[in-house]
Amino acid sequence: MPRNPELMRHNITEMARALEGADAPLIENFLYSLLTPSEADEMAKRWALVKELAEGIPQRRIAEDLGLSLCKITRGSRELKKEGSSFRILLGRLEKQR
Repeated sequence: MPRNPELMRHNITEMARALEGADAPLIENFLYSLLTPSEADEMAKRWALVKELAEGIPQRRIAEDLGLSLCKITRGSRELKKEGSSFRILLGRLEKQR
């Protein structure tokens, strides 16, 4: 089935609004309900790669450790480098919580 950018944008925006101000357990339960186990695994690995990139771990080691392609890791690296990166913002939030 081809991607539908308008449907994707509308529904992701709607979910973001619905989750605004929600507590972590609700968001966690929502994600596990929404995603298949494979999708949840993939999402968890992508977040792990972002954290490891931010720590300065080499891309090839991340690829080995997480079993991800260098392409996915490169994409994560590019997103981290963007001005106003949502990855950086969320990593900063985690750091403040510690």
